Amino acid sequence: MQTRLTSPLAALAAVASLTSLAPITAGAAEYTQEYTKVLPAQSSIAFSYQQMGVKMDGQFKRFAAQLAFDPAKPASAKASFDVELASIDTGSADADAEVAGKPWFNTKAFPTARFVSSSVKPLGKDRYEVAGTLTIKGQSREIVVPATFSANGNAGAFDGSFTIRRGDFAIGEGSWSKFDIVANDVQIKFHIAASASAAAGTRK
Repeated sequence: MQTRLTSPLAALAAVASLTSLAPITAGAAEYTQEYTKVLPAQSSIAFSYQQMGVKMDGQFKRFAAQLAFDPAKPASAKASFDVELASIDTGSADADAEVAGKPWFNTKAFPTARFVSSSVKPLGKDRYEVAGTLTIKGQSREIVVPATFSANGNAGAFDGSFTIRRGDFAIGEGSWSKFDIVANDVQIKFHIAASASAAAGTRK
């Protein structure tokens, strides 16, 4: 049986998914929102890759996050994501067990993938670039994650995608370290829902 590869991120992510600016006005006073709580049940971290030229998809079902987003101060935004690699869902129980093994994620030794933001760059029109460090299997790489932000009252959502190379993180060792069957590129796609509390209002 051929292994279905999968790869994290996330969290990445995610990561990745990380910060934003969204002032809300009410009457003559302007209020900012600080997004501090991720809502895992409403969020997702998914991935896709090519195996023998065929696109494969999967997701990670469990992750933890810490957020601090002050819309008035995007440069001070902070985020970290810890993705539980054993929560992978490739659509096949056999493949899930296979990629948890030593050649792939080695989840016994490295149970989580971790992303920690270092800076956030506003690009305008609710678009951001989130720089940070992604660590998988003890290998760390600096990455930049593009993200968009949308708000609806006290609810917000961060969406984006980025690509990692599994070879950078030793995901697939031994005969799997070649990319003839399972491609090197893995795309991470995230949707991170968050809630906010109102901060102090200021008059224009």
